[in-house]
Amino acid sequence: MNSDTYVECLVARKSSPIMKFLKILLIMLAVAFVFLGLLGYFAAMILGIGFGVGAYFVSQQCSIEYEYLYLDKEISIDKIMGQSRRKRIATYEVDRMEILAPMNSYHLDDYRRREVKPKDYSTGNVPEPDTRYAMYYEGNEMIIFEPNETFINAVYNVAPRKVFRD
Repeated sequence: MNSDTYVECLVARKSSPIMKFLKILLIMLAVAFVFLGLLGYFAAMILGIGFGVGAYFVSQQCSIEYEYLYLDKEISIDKIMGQSRRKRIATYEVDRMEILAPMNSYHLDDYRRREVKPKDYSTGNVPEPDTRYAMYYEGNEMIIFEPNETFINAVYNVAPRKVFRD
C-alpha cells in the first residue's frame, strides 16, 4: 500500500455581508479623510491612513480560503487570508480519527449526541445536495469541511473502516 499519497483541496469561504459592508465603508472613509488631509487638515490625513489600514485588514478577513492537505496519514487544514497569507490551523492524524462521513449520514447518529463544539472549515453555506463531511477526532472534536472525492478516496484507502461515503 502506498502511504505517500498527496491530495490537496481548496475551498473558498463565503464572506459575510457585514464584512463586505465594513470594507466598503472603511475604504470610503479613508478616501474622504485623505482628501481632507490633502486640503491641509493634518489630523484628517492621520485618520485617513488609519481607515486605510483598517480597510486592508478587513479585506484580508473577507477573502478566506481553506486548503485541505492529505499526506502520509495526516490531514492538514490551512487558512489562506487575502490570497497572500497562510496559516496552519490544525493537523489531524488519520489513525486517531474516529469517523469521517457526510453530514447527513446515518453513520453519525451515535456521534450527534456528544457535547462537542464543531469547528467549521467549510464554505459557510449548505449546498444542495450537502457535500460537507464531518470528522470526529479523539472524542472531543468535530471538524466540518468540504473535501473533494479524490481526498475522500485517499483517506478511505488508509482507513476504510472509519470513512463512509454513503
